Amino acid sequence: MTPRRAAHKHDRIMRALGFILVSVLLATASPAAAGQRITVFAAASLSDVMQRIGAAYETVHDTTVRFSFAASSTLARQIEAGAPADIYASANTAWMTYLLDRDLIIADSLTVPVRNSLALVGNRQRFAHVPTPEQALTALRPGERLVIGDPAHVPAGIYARQALIAMDLWDGQQQRLAYAADVRAALALVARGEAPLGLTYLTDVQVGGPDVVLLQVLSPDTHDRIEYPFGIVSGHDTAAARAFMRFLRSDTARQAFLSAGFSLAPRND
Repeated sequence: MTPRRAAHKHDRIMRALGFILVSVLLATASPAAAGQRITVFAAASLSDVMQRIGAAYETVHDTTVRFSFAASSTLARQIEAGAPADIYASANTAWMTYLLDRDLIIADSLTVPVRNSLALVGNRQRFAHVPTPEQALTALRPGERLVIGDPAHVPAGIYARQALIAMDLWDGQQQRLAYAADVRAALALVARGEAPLGLTYLTDVQVGGPDVVLLQVLSPDTHDRIEYPFGIVSGHDTAAARAFMRFLRSDTARQAFLSAGFSLAPRND
């Protein structure tokens, strides 16, 4: 057999093997893999509950739900840069408005299913209970910090800054503050004892572990209302995205939000 004929035979064998491989993959593909996919960019504080909601959704729909969790600001900028998100869920209205103003969110898709509260948390080994944020800051030792989300762009940090200003604890206290990339990063520092105090969301306490203790829920009068707007990203207005948005208002999703410590917004928001 000449080298040319041998090469031709090899090509035919490889094409046949390729066809067989594709056939096997198609035959064994799961319904979810054969169905639709949606990608949700969601605030870090939603990570646990949204994964539960996504799993519940997949059990009754031929759709795979994928998530990317980070600070709302980070996700908004990624969407602005062209990241392939179908749905965006922000921890404040400001970053949703940022995308709306750039025509990157479909306005009539907006829904606000849940709200949250701001909480002072502590590392259990350092603070078992402290009546007020003022006393907590006063009790910090040299080198210790109260950790918050970066108030330049992270919603949890923006709310924390508002609250500290309202309580006259912002001016002159910068040396006692540390900034984190998102609220879950702040929570992790408290859980590990690298920061004895943190301002996080109330819902974060449930996932902080045994070393995180709730010290106080801050008055909602000290900061803007903490609400989570969800919207479909422009160019991604599909039936699958719309169906998932409707599911967020279902009894199943609402119960998941409640179990995670969120409060429900009125259904007509």
